[in-house]
Amino acid sequence: MVSQVPPPVLTPVVLVLGDEELLVARAIADAAAQARAADPAAEVREVETGAMLVGELAELLSPSLFGGVRVVVLRAAQDAKKDVTAVLLDYAKSPDPDVTLVVAHAGGAKNKALADSLTKAGASVVPAAKLTKHRDRVDFVTGEVRRLGGRCASDAAEALIEAVGNDLRELAAACNQLMADTGGRIDQATVARYYRGKAEVSGFAVADAAVAGDVPAALEALRWARHSGVDPVPIADALADGVRTVARVASAGRGNAYQLASTLGMPAWKIEKAQRQARGWTPDALVLAMRAAADCNAAVKGGEEDRDYALERTIVAFAQAKQAGGGR
Repeated sequence: MVSQVPPPVLTPVVLVLGDEELLVARAIADAAAQARAADPAAEVREVETGAMLVGELAELLSPSLFGGVRVVVLRAAQDAKKDVTAVLLDYAKSPDPDVTLVVAHAGGAKNKALADSLTKAGASVVPAAKLTKHRDRVDFVTGEVRRLGGRCASDAAEALIEAVGNDLRELAAACNQLMADTGGRIDQATVARYYRGKAEVSGFAVADAAVAGDVPAALEALRWARHSGVDPVPIADALADGVRTVARVASAGRGNAYQLASTLGMPAWKIEKAQRQARGWTPDALVLAMRAAADCNAAVKGGEEDRDYALERTIVAFAQAKQAGGGR
């Protein structure tokens, strides 16, 4: 006798808390997928809560004459009127077992009582707040790759964020693309290979190699950056920013990056990166490098005709300064 697998148990009330659209959309999609696993014919209804009347809500949540599983999604629940809020809270005390109610609340102070009361009533809470900290975005990227079945180191995630930006949809799409093309192992070299054409990455790639004293890597990065049409000005700015950041972090002494963040006025991830780059640099060497960066800025912004040579000269000057200071 073949045993039957029981259908999945529906989550009666799901509170999606936050206004990061990608996370909100995923939470809603997950609830719909769970419902359709229980009933392939499950109906999904999405409505804007602010425009809803009590009678409409009652109709959506009332037992169906024809049975079947339903998913009711209330978007922008923070805009719910008082009478609608009252009906929602009353329903949450005894929800219909054939209905999954998804309440999408943007978070914040507006109608916070609704979110708090649903949480106390036992709603399953799905966090969907915007990711404002760099560390959280790094975790998102590494988690996204892991969700897709791959592996991504933190430094590769940071490189991807520098290349693509902070938009989660674009980051998720980039993770999907890299996973499809790499077989699942994503490192810094992989990201650099795919995103060399972006100006903001090009400048930082040149600066990172130059601050490390790696002349061949810095010159190679400079060549493809210029070949891709990147103007010398942002590259010169990145060189100046790179050595200036290392100097500021080095002068602050050793310490936890998160503790130094408020003192230095820069994000903790940038401090951690500069702390790694500062190894091998002496104060005198940093002074020489900052002078070279200042000369480079003057050269590429109108002082010299051969701006590429000015950039190359600065890369070499960084390495010479670091070696003169005893660094490697």
